[in-house]
Amino acid sequence: MDAAGSSSPAPLRIVIVPWLAFGHLLPYLELAERLASRGHRVSYVSTPRNLARLPLPLRSDVDLVALPLPRVEGLPDGAESTNDVPDDKRELHWKAFDGLAAPFAEFLAAACADAATRPHWIVADSFHHWAAASAAEHGVPLAMLLPTAAMVAAVPRPPPSPGSAAYSFELQAAAAARAVPRYEREGMALVFANDGASSGMSSRQRSVLTAQGCTVAAIRSCVEWEPESFSLVAPLLGKPVLALGLLPPPPDGARLAAAANMEHATVRWLDAQPPGSVLYVALGSEVPLRANQVHELALGLELAGTRFLWALRKPSGAADDDDMLPPGFQDRNDGHGLVTTGWVPQMSILAHAAVGGFLTHCGRNSLIEGLLFGHPLVMLPIFGDQGPNARQMEAKKVGLQVARDEEDGSFDRHGVASAVRAVMLEEESRRGFVVGAARMQEVVADAERHERYIDEFVEQLRSISYTDATSSS
Repeated sequence: MDAAGSSSPAPLRIVIVPWLAFGHLLPYLELAERLASRGHRVSYVSTPRNLARLPLPLRSDVDLVALPLPRVEGLPDGAESTNDVPDDKRELHWKAFDGLAAPFAEFLAAACADAATRPHWIVADSFHHWAAASAAEHGVPLAMLLPTAAMVAAVPRPPPSPGSAAYSFELQAAAAARAVPRYEREGMALVFANDGASSGMSSRQRSVLTAQGCTVAAIRSCVEWEPESFSLVAPLLGKPVLALGLLPPPPDGARLAAAANMEHATVRWLDAQPPGSVLYVALGSEVPLRANQVHELALGLELAGTRFLWALRKPSGAADDDDMLPPGFQDRNDGHGLVTTGWVPQMSILAHAAVGGFLTHCGRNSLIEGLLFGHPLVMLPIFGDQGPNARQMEAKKVGLQVARDEEDGSFDRHGVASAVRAVMLEEESRRGFVVGAARMQEVVADAERHERYIDEFVEQLRSISYTDATSSS
């Protein structure tokens, strides 16, 4: 029975507005589908081209709402997701993103004009300050989506204040921040201060405004995934924090995908490899390595001597495809190494019996997908929350980070080879990493646990909505 006394509570109407990156679009589409499968009415808001590229058909009845991305001079046509945007056009993309404020306000005003369509909640990413402003204007509560708790704890902030109610939590966060290497700390501060700033507002300012306007925060995480950081988030934010669970793809679904993609060249190549022998290498699509970094990674894989399948994105600074890899690399590694630059069925690859490890940038999606199948990790974080995520996983003995220079973050072939050998080839260390990965697999693959988190999230939204309604009546 719900708070209002009804034995069958009415469905919630929820608007979900993710950031324009597929690392956000896809997991929050998973959230939308899980909510819709429970009978709730979900509107999922993005731009037309992003919506057209979602994996269809959807499993549940979700209303896809297209808001046109405003044209900005100099931004390539069709550059709607962050993956479409050249590095030198990022500020123009921020400007276009801010132009979504007006169409979103129109959409919300129309929805709120009728009691039958008025949303009970808006769930929006942390950059969407304009969604928070529109929500406040119409009296709709907003849940702000957060990065990982590890990232929240590592964000630079003022020194702890002994008089603060959150002082003990601030001390713990300060300890986490001290573990951040210099190159990452300086890079993080630069991004927070400058990213988007020339369009009128930095990414940090956007997040602060959204946090000020939200009713609660929601986080794609759980205490079982990051117990060392999870309890810090609510005191540091000063708002209630609702766990969504990890929103993992179902393992059976991945294996069905593997069957559907069995004719893909990468899967056929894996079919010919011994069980557990291949290191899958994929560093995401958002921030490519520089050409010299790709060469060091390639030579490190060669030095390590393990079999590998590498999904390579063209590096920044490479004049053409011939410059991407060291001379003769493909010929020297023919047979036990495969490099592909096109789309690959990542879940099918990770589900394949030949894969025994994952060299990853430690984006949240990749970590969850890799650990869903219990793969130990070689970790090479590049940007954003990836460094905190990697340190968190290394502390859990899930794998090993590639050694980096503390000052500039550079790495070399020897550091790559050493980490790869430890995870894939050296029997004693590999055994420990496999055990650590298996422990985390239990968390990720526990479908009932993550369904409970969604149920609890819904009940928390209902409770807060009902409390707000009764207190204002």
